[in-house]
Amino acid sequence: MLVRHIVETLSLEVLAGDDLLDQEAEGGYAADLLSCVMAGAEAGDVWITLQTHANIVAVASLLGIVAIIVAEGAPVPEETLAKAAQQDMIVLSCAEPVYETIAQLVKLGL
Repeated sequence: MLVRHIVETLSLEVLAGDDLLDQEAEGGYAADLLSCVMAGAEAGDVWITLQTHANIVAVASLLGIVAIIVAEGAPVPEETLAKAAQQDMIVLSCAEPVYETIAQLVKLGL
């Protein structure tokens, strides 16, 4: 499923990587501990988190994660968005809680 379809269907805000939305998302992962993400997420995943520090971009890039969705409207620092731009990483924002975001992604078939 294209990230663009996820963005449009869930009405997500694109914070970084708006020119990268035609990438294919193959699955999803939700966690806030970076060590858990490193152990459990896979390349092609969309990662749902409440974390907003710049290290989320480093972890996502290392693993080949397609996009980071920051839930609950958590404010993402400019430093994180600048790093995302440098790493060609998509960062998205949604107002919904993590659980609701996951439920919507499951309904989409992700």
